[in-house]
Amino acid sequence: MTVHVEPTHDPLDEMTCQELVELVTDYLEGALPPDQLARFERHLGDCDDCPMYIDQLRTTICLAGRLTEADVPADGQAALLAHFRAWNRSRA
Repeated sequence: MTVHVEPTHDPLDEMTCQELVELVTDYLEGALPPDQLARFERHLGDCDDCPMYIDQLRTTICLAGRLTEADVPADGQAALLAHFRAWNRSRA
């Protein structure tokens, strides 16, 4: 008689939403190592919110990829740069 044993994972090894957010760029670029990818995809299967987050990021990337510098007004560029610089300084 053959007994089938389902693979198990340690619940302490489950990925949190915050961890997913930190790894999302590597995931979208296909750069996660296999063990991290398995944890990432397991989390996506168990979480109600993170799959929507991934879809929103993919949509944003698709739409932003169509923008050119000419599409963004000069005052908008200046405001974005100011916010980015302030954020970057706050991280130091």
